[in-house]
Amino acid sequence: MKLSKIDLSSLKAIAHDEDGLKLLIEREDEIEYIEIPAPLAAYEGLQLLDRIIASTPEIEPYEEHIEMLPAHSTMAAQVGYDYDREILQIEFNSGAVYQYSEVEPELWEDLQATDSIGSFYNQEIKGYYPSTRIE
Repeated sequence: MKLSKIDLSSLKAIAHDEDGLKLLIEREDEIEYIEIPAPLAAYEGLQLLDRIIASTPEIEPYEEHIEMLPAHSTMAAQVGYDYDREILQIEFNSGAVYQYSEVEPELWEDLQATDSIGSFYNQEIKGYYPSTRIE
């Protein structure tokens, strides 16, 4: 299965009738109306996705210092891990810092041993663990 990242933050409303999906999308200062031929199951799937996202709690950032190690990567500047709380912290080359919770120690060890932190991140971490941006 191939996963794709989708940003639905500009989707403001959806509906469905016999012709398909009806979408209201925010574009800067305007609302755009779009019709897409789609079965009712697509509409029901989007409603389910909305309920799942609404029920997912945001994790609180771990405020204590996590020792960071240089990443030597084109994607990440530094990586760190807290064994007691199972929190992985990544500082990306863009300057953004994210914490990932519920990360098993074995995954941290595998991350340190990988030849490509970026590939490992995309295949094993991104989208699989609760995360929050702290910087």
